[in-house]
Amino acid sequence: MTKQLNEVVVIDSVRTAFGKAGEKGIFWKTRADDLSVLLLKALIKRNPNIKPEFIEDVIWGATNQIKEQGGTIGRMISMLANWGWEIPGCSIDRMCAGGLTAVGFAISYIASNMADCLIAGGVEHMGHLPMGFMRDPHPRAEKVLGDASAFNMGMTAENIHDRFPEITKKMADEYAVECQSKADKAIKAGKMKDMIIPIEAELANGSKITADKDQQPRPGTSMESLASLKTPFKENGRVTAGNASGLNDGAAAALIMSRTRAKELGLKPVMRWIASAVASVDPRVMGTAPVPATQKVLAKAGLTMDDIDIIELNEAFAVQALHNLKHLGLEPNDPRVNKWGGSIAYGHPLASSGPRLMAFLQGLFKENPDAGYGLTTMCVGRGQGYSIIWENLL
Repeated sequence: MTKQLNEVVVIDSVRTAFGKAGEKGIFWKTRADDLSVLLLKALIKRNPNIKPEFIEDVIWGATNQIKEQGGTIGRMISMLANWGWEIPGCSIDRMCAGGLTAVGFAISYIASNMADCLIAGGVEHMGHLPMGFMRDPHPRAEKVLGDASAFNMGMTAENIHDRFPEITKKMADEYAVECQSKADKAIKAGKMKDMIIPIEAELANGSKITADKDQQPRPGTSMESLASLKTPFKENGRVTAGNASGLNDGAAAALIMSRTRAKELGLKPVMRWIASAVASVDPRVMGTAPVPATQKVLAKAGLTMDDIDIIELNEAFAVQALHNLKHLGLEPNDPRVNKWGGSIAYGHPLASSGPRLMAFLQGLFKENPDAGYGLTTMCVGRGQGYSIIWENLL
């Protein structure tokens, strides 16, 4: 039986500050599940018309689903929030796009009338659970992925430089400098305050702070400072710590509903889902995958890049971002792209980065009421890309 899809809307998006992974990080003594619980509670507090019992599922992305991120964290965090036993939950792994995939699954549930009100998000504590921690690749994994470089995200970025030599290290460094500059201006202008939920955190030395600011940004980054950095993935390479995203800890989440349910509760949605798409490419150049994913989602929506007013592109690496922009017909300095800076400045705690893009888009929609459509897109380890188009309702 054919049935029309429900309209799906976002009510609110929030995140923690993003900390540096490791003992110098602001969340070294804070658990990933505690970061996640904070956001569930914040979404309810910020939207008092919503009660915990209205939440029909919690869909949570996490790349390394072991230790504090294991045990089906999506199920555990609603109980840790003291919401009782009645709210289901699950965990999603699509590596970097775990959180965005959680959002995509929530959209599908609501659009197909399986649910009316969900929370979707993601967390990654890369200090406690580094990339590849306790993994056991299949003996044929290297062969089917192409070669060993597909396991190392830094090497996949070097591979893009090799395959597209017109994208130089100088261009990557210039992009990174501009990213840091945009982020610095946005932070100083208070653009992060509405989306970051403060949390009390204990540092490695035992002192306590209120973690309400991103730790990763490096204001004042210059071409000169980037030129001296080592290329850890390849001798005489082009990828450095300065033109790549960091290793980070953090969480982000969104409250997603059917438009009908939002109207019943007297809630004002911030954006409406238009279309989603996932695509895959050669895993050795995984960073190129947002191109086919975005081309696919535009076709599904019946739109072109000219129709997109705000673009939130996750910057795993500057070379990846430059490749994506070029092959989508955009200039490196397109004013629609990452207006407040991207992951090269703020960091990339894997599964939380997709919902972070949504939080940025929400803020930018509010700031730009004339904007019609926005795009959130990101590359994914093992050669995937994920893109979602949203309509501005503010």
